[in-house]
Amino acid sequence: MSDKDFGSAAPGRWQNIRVYWLAFVVYWGIVLFGYDTGIAGGVVSQHYFQAHFGLLNPDGKPNVPKTNAISSNVVSVLQAGAFFGALGSAPISAIIGRKPTLVAFSLVFSLGAILTTVAKSPSNGLALIYAGRVVSGIGIGAISAVAPAFVSECSPKEVRGRITGLFQITVAVGVMISYFINYGIGLNPTLANSPKVWQIPFGFQLVPAGLMLIGLFTVKESPRYLASRARSEDALANLAYLRRLPPTHDAVIHELAEIESAIAEERAARAGLGWKEAFFGKGNFVRFLIAFFIFFLQQWGGQNSVGYYAPQIFTSIGYKGPKNSLLASGIYGVVKVVATSIFVLFFVESLGRKLSLFISAVGMGGFFFIIGALLKEFPPPATNSVVNPDPPPASKAMAAMLYLYVCFYSMGWGPLPWVYCADIFPTRTRHYGLAVASGSQWLWNFVQAKVTPSMVTTLGYKIFLMFATVNIGAMATFSLIIPETKGRSLEDMDIIFGSTTQEARTANIAARETELDRDIRGDVHVDEKTGDV
Repeated sequence: MSDKDFGSAAPGRWQNIRVYWLAFVVYWGIVLFGYDTGIAGGVVSQHYFQAHFGLLNPDGKPNVPKTNAISSNVVSVLQAGAFFGALGSAPISAIIGRKPTLVAFSLVFSLGAILTTVAKSPSNGLALIYAGRVVSGIGIGAISAVAPAFVSECSPKEVRGRITGLFQITVAVGVMISYFINYGIGLNPTLANSPKVWQIPFGFQLVPAGLMLIGLFTVKESPRYLASRARSEDALANLAYLRRLPPTHDAVIHELAEIESAIAEERAARAGLGWKEAFFGKGNFVRFLIAFFIFFLQQWGGQNSVGYYAPQIFTSIGYKGPKNSLLASGIYGVVKVVATSIFVLFFVESLGRKLSLFISAVGMGGFFFIIGALLKEFPPPATNSVVNPDPPPASKAMAAMLYLYVCFYSMGWGPLPWVYCADIFPTRTRHYGLAVASGSQWLWNFVQAKVTPSMVTTLGYKIFLMFATVNIGAMATFSLIIPETKGRSLEDMDIIFGSTTQEARTANIAARETELDRDIRGDVHVDEKTGDV
């Protein structure tokens, strides 16, 4: 890092307000991410949906194998589309920019939302829902890859973890909204016994999509993207706008010099190399491995299995009846929002990435072990005599453990994989790195969505023991071996991962800063001793 410190050059409570506004706008798309995480499982658990699409036995009870299959299909086809959307967004974002890419894919998502909303016929309604979920998945997959890169590239290093971490808060908000929409519809007999039981939840997706689309016209393109396209003047203007400083300010000039030096170093290092060497050469290969495996572990840690199928999970531990399971799911969503907000707003920049991930993994694993042990010793009694029976004490204890579990998830393995992956990649490959990260997330998300309903049915308490083992055995270990990135600029990551040296970077920044200083201010610097220009 440079010896220069511009942290106090532009003080003020509202100094980063434009970056926060950008995150607020862009992350409406991530509300969609969270909303779609929670909505489908609740929709399929509604009695009218099951009756309308032939998922009930002649005695009126759910056909469990068929319901599990349809439930996993409705949930997982979104992930299938999202996987391809995430990977496909990388070259598009590299060519046209972060902002236009988000505009385009928000429209794609909206088309899918419309298809799922108009589905009604028992004969082809499921096909329309599947098609709409795939199209929406393509949109949300691209948004989930581009949005954190866009926000990270525009954020100053002092608050980058906090601003990028807002990603997970908005995911949690989306999940919470989905749970309570399903719960509210389930309480209204008129809505719960009509196609509105899925049309309202699916149609609501258009609200955050529309807010993001409108808001995108009020934000600027990423300065780092513009610098990577050799648009130095535009990059300077946008950087100054985001920092609320004049273009001639020392802090703005230094930051742009650091950005352009890192880009120039990478271009020089990759000159004459092919695609394979450029992406998997010195300093880059390990970053792609981290991006892939951090989300592999996150998905197999159990959170999305709980998130997608919260009503079914709570039913499995004794919260029988739609009212009980949906209400317990809603409370789970509230706890997740509160816990994530507290961590991101107050602790993400003080605890650091590694320690937070480690504590998070150990805590999650511990509570999963407790839930598994309780479920083994106190299995919930089977009852069909009461529509919404009062859960037994052991079930309430297990629900409390799930709420405590999600607190630990929200202080590490929820927000930080996105923050970390947005941190570690250089500008020219960040869109590809985030595409790999997001693609990994959606790939394993898809697998989890497909297998969770049957695992809940067949494994019982063992599913929680499996997740506990992954959390403590793999995720905690992984947390200890990755480099710390807290408080480091995005350009410092090349030094951390060995793509360049501190000495070379410092010299390049100083040289580029001098060039920018002359170009922008038009100053002529004279050596006081020699008189040389």
